[in-house]
Order: sequence, then C-alpha cells, then structure tokens
Amino acid sequence: QVQLVESGGGLVRPGGTLRLSCTTSGLIFSLYTMAWYRQAPGKQRELVARITSGGTTNYADSVKSRFTISRDNAKNTVYLQMDSLKPEDTAVYYCNAAGGGLGFSVYWGQGTQVTVSS
Repeated sequence: QVQLVESGGGLVRPGGTLRLSCTTSGLIFSLYTMAWYRQAPGKQRELVARITSGGTTNYADSVKSRFTISRDNAKNTVYLQMDSLKPEDTAVYYCNAAGGGLGFSVYWGQGTQVTVSS
C-alpha cells in the first residue's frame, strides 16, 4: 500500500519560514518524480515545485527564489523549504508522486495546511 504523509505545516507570520516534509512508503521512491502542489480556498490546485528522480527542479513563478524543493532517496522523503512566506502562500499543500517502473502511477498525500497571517 502506497502512502505519502506530509508534515510541517502550520501558522506563520509573513516573512517567516516553514519546511514541509513528505515521507513515502510502498513505492520505489527513486523512480518517481516528486512534487508539491497547493490549493487555496476557491482556487484550483496548482503546481508549486517539482523534482525529478535525477534531481532536476522546476518552480512556479510565484515561488521562485523563495521556495526550495529537495529529496533524500535514502529516507524516501521530499522536502519543501519555504522562505519569505506571503499571505498568498496560504493553502493546503499536497505531496505528489508520479512515475514508477513498468507502468506510470500517480499518488497523492492527504495535504497539510499552511497559513501565513499576522
């Protein structure tokens, strides 16, 4: 059974920092592209950052230079370091795994709330 478990969300003031973690189990982590998405109230889910199995990263324009995605294949975990947080970063953040070996599979975590407010 594949599981993606996010942690690290919470309430932070504007300009603050949070680090999200997503620990996976039940899949061969190194074969998957990992990503963070977010969904704010009343808005569509959007891609925040992605990291391939080879370590190539890409970011939404709105978070470039503020957020950093990384992965630790030994720990089956992907991270999202979020600096200089803004109120508009408030959303539920979801971990996503896409890829696999012989087939292509997509998995989602349950989400973690990030609230940026003074």
